[in-house]
Amino acid sequence: MFGYIIINKAEMKFKEFDLYHAYYCGICRDLKRRYGAPGQISLSYDMTFLAMLLTGLYEPETKDGSCKCLVHPFERHATRNNIFTEYAADMNALFAYYKCRDDWADERKVGHLLYGKILEGRTERMKKLYREKLDRVGKLMQDFTETEENPDADIDVLAGLFGQVMAEIVAVRKDEWEENLKRLGFFLGKFIYLMDAYEDIENDMKKGTPNPLKKRYGTPDFEEECRTILTMMMSECCKEFETLPILENVEILRNVLYSGVWCRYEAIREKRRRDQEAGRKKDNPGGAGKEGARTEGTVR
Repeated sequence: MFGYIIINKAEMKFKEFDLYHAYYCGICRDLKRRYGAPGQISLSYDMTFLAMLLTGLYEPETKDGSCKCLVHPFERHATRNNIFTEYAADMNALFAYYKCRDDWADERKVGHLLYGKILEGRTERMKKLYREKLDRVGKLMQDFTETEENPDADIDVLAGLFGQVMAEIVAVRKDEWEENLKRLGFFLGKFIYLMDAYEDIENDMKKGTPNPLKKRYGTPDFEEECRTILTMMMSECCKEFETLPILENVEILRNVLYSGVWCRYEAIREKRRRDQEAGRKKDNPGGAGKEGARTEGTVR
């Protein structure tokens, strides 16, 4: 999956983390029940945010429990399950399938092809439950794939297509909150796509795989431009979130949106800075004076 829509654990209370992890483990149980062990492999923290967002908005009946698993075989841990952890599990499996399909198309990874086939064969229930939604998502993903193959594809168009996918995923019901959730999902999806492109730019350039940031990479304003665009996307996403009447789990959700989403970004940026500095020192071993001592600050 993505790995971008996560918590900032350092800024979270212990009881909040325990609650967050209970939803995560609840989704894991739903994945196992609905898709077996192959489904559990796809488990991602990103969908924990979705389950908690929809739970906080709609306040469904939620079952508290506990279980052991292969990862924690000797200690029981709390779980929370409701209709939205089931929905998050289904969407988690769906995105894992699309990711496998893309990996096969881009890099011919046989293992991912086989795993995708396994997931595809276990999604009949999903097709019956969400037929219209899956039809729309499938069409958008096809448009996204075709657009991405164009080397001159506009990054805003690509991010917008993925934003529309996330809008369909986040807006689970046709009700008074549908448009707010769609806008939240749209900007969240654009953020995810741009973050993924930002993280993968060097690898994509080496492998020759599509990445709409290739033309911008290496320019003096590359880092600042990426940060500005990402900030704009999350600002719009947070604005929509604050319109929703959510009380339950609201501090955890704010931790994700205002802080957690930037954890991976800062780690990527810092690694890139270190790699670039190491490259400069390697090219100019005797020039690590004033120029070599200059470092780029991490923006929060």
